[in-house]
Amino acid sequence: MLKLESRPQPSKWMSYASPVLALAITVVVGVILFWALGKDPVKGLQVFFVEPLRSAYALSELSVKAVPLVLIGLGLAVCFRANVWNIGAEGQFILGALAGGWVAMQAGPDTSRWVVLPILLAGMLGGMVWSGIVALLRDRFNASEILVSLMLVYVADMLLSWLVYGPWKDPNGYNFPQTITFAAVTKIPRLFDGLRINIGALIALGAVGLMWAFLFRTYRGFAMQVGGLAPAAARYAGFSSRAALWTALLVSGGMAGLAGALEATGPLGQLTPYVPAGYGFAAIIVAYVGRLHPVGIVFSSILMSMFYIGGELAQSRLGLPKALTGVFQGLLLFALLACDTLILYRIRSTKGGRA
Repeated sequence: MLKLESRPQPSKWMSYASPVLALAITVVVGVILFWALGKDPVKGLQVFFVEPLRSAYALSELSVKAVPLVLIGLGLAVCFRANVWNIGAEGQFILGALAGGWVAMQAGPDTSRWVVLPILLAGMLGGMVWSGIVALLRDRFNASEILVSLMLVYVADMLLSWLVYGPWKDPNGYNFPQTITFAAVTKIPRLFDGLRINIGALIALGAVGLMWAFLFRTYRGFAMQVGGLAPAAARYAGFSSRAALWTALLVSGGMAGLAGALEATGPLGQLTPYVPAGYGFAAIIVAYVGRLHPVGIVFSSILMSMFYIGGELAQSRLGLPKALTGVFQGLLLFALLACDTLILYRIRSTKGGRA
């Protein structure tokens, strides 16, 4: 009989190496999967790991996918480090898109280019309001933040559908469920002509630096992590677990809302029922593959973006289902969890009740 036994001292080196090992396992399983589907494994791996890096245009498209994942992943890392399980970043992403989109729709012919700043601030505020509901219910009624945040995703999705099918529907949009196309001054500025990479990439990199400083170089970041992980010890030290809860959820919601506003006024340029792209859920994997560290999240976001683009290319070039993206994401998470389990525990064989 096999049993898991806690290791007296988990390997710190292996904890950093496990994401790389998990990626290697994912690639091996992917090769087997391509072979089972009757496709050339070399071509299959090429569309996932080579094509997204082949040219400046490909790198630009990679950044479009990576920016929201970086921002949402940073916010989730703050939550998870504080032992707050925010599973509803997708809903906060949608609310950020709605808030930022509403500001963008108010733009007129004389609107300044600086309207981009209120759009992004509105997006952050929208995400914070949505995550604030989770914090309030957890704080006042001890409701599970997992269930509340997850259920609010569906509420946000229904709110988006109601608005684009109803009050915000473009009267000149041939009855399609969409808002008006946002004015040119509201669009997120691009960094290079002919490429879709925009200032969101710079904002994401700036957020990485700020989040690193907040988590590892500020009293508030330290207090938040202690307050979430050890409430009794935090109270003894004078830290507030309530403050940790509110700080983590508001930061996470604000980052997801910012990502939503950037997406709505950047690549999309209007609101449609297809604003939800699954970034909020994929960012959970991003945060854990990045070991809840801001720098690690950048690399894991790039990897997850390659899965997104690779899935689209596999559909168009190899005739494989688009769901292959989700398969690779799930494989990566499963492999990472398996590696982490073996870092913390070792498998022992028992015979006759004795190890």
